[in-house]
Amino acid sequence: MLMPVLAVLAGLVLLVWSADRFVDGAAATAKHLGMSPLLIGMVIMGFGTSAPELVVSVMASLDGSPGIALGNAYGSNIANIALILGLTAVIAPIAVHSQVIRREMPILLAVTAVAALQVYDGEVTRLEGVVLLLLLAGLLGWNIYQGRRGQVDALGGEVEQELVAHPMPMKKALIWVVVGLLLLVASSRLLVWGAVDIAQFFGVSDLVIGLTVVAIGTSLPELASSIAAIRKGEHDMALGNVIGSNLFNTLGVVGLAGVIHPMVAEPEVFTRDMLVMGVLTLALFFFAYGFRGPGRINRIEGAVLLAAFAGYTAYLLSTTFVG
Repeated sequence: MLMPVLAVLAGLVLLVWSADRFVDGAAATAKHLGMSPLLIGMVIMGFGTSAPELVVSVMASLDGSPGIALGNAYGSNIANIALILGLTAVIAPIAVHSQVIRREMPILLAVTAVAALQVYDGEVTRLEGVVLLLLLAGLLGWNIYQGRRGQVDALGGEVEQELVAHPMPMKKALIWVVVGLLLLVASSRLLVWGAVDIAQFFGVSDLVIGLTVVAIGTSLPELASSIAAIRKGEHDMALGNVIGSNLFNTLGVVGLAGVIHPMVAEPEVFTRDMLVMGVLTLALFFFAYGFRGPGRINRIEGAVLLAAFAGYTAYLLSTTFVG
């Protein structure tokens, strides 16, 4: 039992470190290739922070553990909103000025509704996985179109500040992209192996392990980047990372994992996990959209999100080990 626990811990540490290097290298490479700061923020940083979830879920599907793949994606979405944004808002209220983020929040609601429809019948088929990937391709195309219009946006300004403050030569950026990706694969393989062994030892389903240990672990890069961004006053980056990550988790991570291995969605995925994810996404929309001006997630709302995460996790663990 000691080896699987050590494998999970080592996998998580290496996963967080390699994901950070990968995103930094990818952002610097994109800048050298002439990509606009706004586009880098929308695509590279927003979706890049989901690299751990993607690689872990792909590895889990290839290993025949689709429960971990599905639990990882949806559990990460729950952790991103309730744990990460909740904790970040408690540290410092999050003000939202970016029009790009305001446009993406309704899209996240719609994508969450699509995910709910897919798991309602108890499975995510290969065809449904393809549909999710096509939706992701369309969203990426739309983001690239918006980012190349040269519009001025608060998110682009914050990304520009980060790129100027931390310049990176092209050669070094490419090295970090390759090294980061290789280490992501290796650490994900280690994490999945350990997680499956722990689940088998305790008689816990792959889904629960994916929703808890794996989901929280793969969300650590978003937590680190959001707290760092809010401390620098880069509020839109903090929120943009989470929205971009949740969009990619729902469309890209579940889509690719479903194409590799069709996934059975246990009834509680819809009645429990999808319900919590949907309510949290709706709460985020009302907290941060800003119907009468700039949106804002204050400390009280952040505490509410943290309490929701604590309650959900406690319920999940109590029904698993007591039931």
